[in-house]
Parts: sequence; C-alpha cells; structure tokens
Amino acid sequence: MIEHSLISIVDDDESVRESLEGLLKSVGFRVEAFALATDFLNSTALHATDCLILDVRMPGMSGPELQTKLIAIQRLIPIIFITAHGDETVRARVLGNGAVDCLLKPFNDDALLNAVNAALGEPRAESDSISEKDSLS
Repeated sequence: MIEHSLISIVDDDESVRESLEGLLKSVGFRVEAFALATDFLNSTALHATDCLILDVRMPGMSGPELQTKLIAIQRLIPIIFITAHGDETVRARVLGNGAVDCLLKPFNDDALLNAVNAALGEPRAESDSISEKDSLS
C-alpha cells in the first residue's frame, strides 16, 4: 500500500462517506470526502487526489458525468465507482472509460482496499491471487 496517498471520496450518502473515510484512514491513507461532484471539482483535492472513489448516482452531476468531465480537463485520476444499483450498462461504460473497478454496495473492506491498491499500482496480496485462482477452477 502506498502510504500517505490522497484518496478522495464523492458520495451523497453521509454514512458511506464516513465509513469509507474511517476505513481508509485506518490503513494509512489521507482522505478527503465530498457530498457532491461539484464540491470535488471546486476543491484543492482535485489536483492532489491519487485515487477517487465515486458514487454512480448522486444529485446534480452523476459519477459518470464527473468521470467524463475529468477526462475532458485531462485530469486522469484512477477511479473506483461504487453503486447500489447493478446497472450493467453503466458499469460497462465507466469501466470502458478507464475506471479501475465498479463495486456493488454493499461491498466488503477487502474488495475496496484491493481496488484502491490496484488503482495506486500496488500488487494484490498473494492470498488474494490464490483465492481468485481457486474460484476460477
């Protein structure tokens, strides 16, 4: 894990923001949390964020719309989408636009941390690779 990396969270659900912030801080990340995509865009975190955890559906600008905006302004931040809605069309679109992952709520801590580590270029833990291989056979 790359300690001291800044992870920004954009989710309109306060309990999700607080929960993710607590988890990420507990493993050594710096965290900024925002209720709206526009709040993130107007913050100093925009240019300092190493990984963005982004809700798909929010009031105002949606997660996929923020992804498109970031691409347009050439701010290519690794993005992990989170969603309570299993819309495969949206999932395929955000992944096709370069998102690292799209996790369906509720997800476990390990799934999120693995996605964050992947976004930051960290290899997965050996035990994770083994369990994935076992599940494929």
